[in-house]
Amino acid sequence: MSGKVVHFEIPFDDGDRAKAFYTETFGWQTAVVPGMDYTMVMTGPSDPEEGPTEPGFINGGMFERSADFPGKAPNLVIDVASVDDALRKVEAAGGKTVTEKMAVGDMGFTGYFTDTEGNLIGLWETA
Repeated sequence: MSGKVVHFEIPFDDGDRAKAFYTETFGWQTAVVPGMDYTMVMTGPSDPEEGPTEPGFINGGMFERSADFPGKAPNLVIDVASVDDALRKVEAAGGKTVTEKMAVGDMGFTGYFTDTEGNLIGLWETA
């Protein structure tokens, strides 16, 4: 079913500092994704291919804050059947597209929008 929160993202200014903070504070594991400026975050027991191996938690990621993604707060990522369709619905409901649909390797597609309150939210479409 679409519409579930399936991931979170935390922007950072200093990647080493951010990874150390969450690892030391909460025991999260991090892994830099080769070829991408992105760090995966595992908040509990996880299978590299399937994600969380027990119910009740989601994993996330970290990325460097930039002009394209200037947010000061973490954002949620929502599972959708189609990023393109979801962005059209966002616009119709008063939100604004931040990035159009983008491929994420061969795993799927992402896109970002701001809601009517200015919050940055991500979308995820599995390939």
